[in-house]
Amino acid sequence: MRKPIIASVAGFALGGGFELAMMCDIIYAADDCKFGLPELTVGTIPGAGGTQRLTRVVGKQKAMHMILTSSTVTGKELEQLGLIAQAFPLNELYGATVTAARKVALRSMPVVQLAKQAVLNADEMSLEAGLKIERSLYYGSFALQDRTEGMVAFVEKRQPVFKDQ
Repeated sequence: MRKPIIASVAGFALGGGFELAMMCDIIYAADDCKFGLPELTVGTIPGAGGTQRLTRVVGKQKAMHMILTSSTVTGKELEQLGLIAQAFPLNELYGATVTAARKVALRSMPVVQLAKQAVLNADEMSLEAGLKIERSLYYGSFALQDRTEGMVAFVEKRQPVFKDQ
């Protein structure tokens, strides 16, 4: 998916729900939302990337604990572990998510896609290879009309008007 996917999670995100959230580009959650991978309680293991995505972010020990004991953690705890972008009180969650989505929507979509590609590469390759691809994507952005508009707007001290070109 080239467009950024933002999750806003309240209540419970267990099993496939948690795995689905981890597939998103940005995750916001309620402070007291419960996340977990309880598949072992029904005789199976997470099957939609949960073992891999969770371990890459929180580390082997925390992932083993959560998966093998089927324990849950709160949104606040996952924020501290770096698995979600930010946790909010439930009554602020929707507004905060919409505010973030609007900020992303104001950006040049081709540039957002380039940035997303560069960040996703960080998990999948060496630093050297990632830097090489980042540099290539950066230089590729020079051909975009939106880059020119962004630079001119910065010099003119105004907000850019991107045309997604």
